[in-house]
Amino acid sequence: MARYILNRILLMIPTLIFISFVVFVIIQLPPGDYLESYISELQSHGESIDMAEIERLRAQYGLDQPFLLQYVTWASGMLVGDFGYSFEYGLPVTDVVGDRLFLTVIISIFTIIFTWMIAFPIGMYTATHQYSWGDYGLTLLGFLGLATPNFLLALVMLYFANVTFGTSIGGLMDAEYINQPWSWGKVVSVLEHLWIPVVVIGTSGTAAMIRRLRANLLDELDKPYVTTGRAKGVPPFKLLVKYPLRVSLNFFVADIGSMLPSIISGAEIVAVVLSLPTTGPILIAALQSQDMYLAGSFLMFLALLTVIGVLISDLALALLDPRIRLQGEGAR
Repeated sequence: MARYILNRILLMIPTLIFISFVVFVIIQLPPGDYLESYISELQSHGESIDMAEIERLRAQYGLDQPFLLQYVTWASGMLVGDFGYSFEYGLPVTDVVGDRLFLTVIISIFTIIFTWMIAFPIGMYTATHQYSWGDYGLTLLGFLGLATPNFLLALVMLYFANVTFGTSIGGLMDAEYINQPWSWGKVVSVLEHLWIPVVVIGTSGTAAMIRRLRANLLDELDKPYVTTGRAKGVPPFKLLVKYPLRVSLNFFVADIGSMLPSIISGAEIVAVVLSLPTTGPILIAALQSQDMYLAGSFLMFLALLTVIGVLISDLALALLDPRIRLQGEGAR
């Protein structure tokens, strides 16, 4: 096990180096750079342009250097925690991300908990009560959750929250706490607003997870080892949890590789509709404005979380399912 983990970690190094190069190529593909986009924006508004200042900024941030030198400067800076400078915000990337990354992580964690708390009991019920009225009713709700666009549900929830509970529309906290240091009042305000994006973002994921868990459980419940367990008098709930449910959790664990990147990217469209101060809208804006270092840093965060998530899911699957082994034993 230790040797396997060490080999995987060592393999992550060239993988991330290759991904960083690909990311840098992608963010450099559009013609021009942020300063050229900035010049075009000023010209469209009829404002004067100080070309000497533009050239000074280009030299200051290395935009006049060759492509490979720019890449090496950016990649080597990330190794010491310097992710570059955001031209759009006029701040280092780490300062721009700041609280937004923290709030994105909070929303994502609560969304995952909400999704699992709803999906597990409903999926288990529908699988063990196949073709019952409860199965049909919950399946209908699941299809409605899959069919309803998140942005439409976000608008409905905004209206419902404002009319019923008086929660201010949009954002993740009351206006008085924006850009203020953390306090107990700010925490309470965030919790008051948090349930709206959690329900909106988690709805479609919950519906899809219910369908997958139900299908996996139905497949396992028809296998001979379950019949044998029933014949031996194992209590139904204990039999369900100890064996079929454990095997059916494989896809939950396998999803960790895609779940961790979602902590950074978030639900961008929902974040825009709800005016959430998360990382999703910043990533979209950075790509649109060619804020190369900010966009590249986000993409590298996603890549890092992806390779870490895949490693965690592989190890967890080996612990969860005895049929999975990290080292082959076929030579025996």
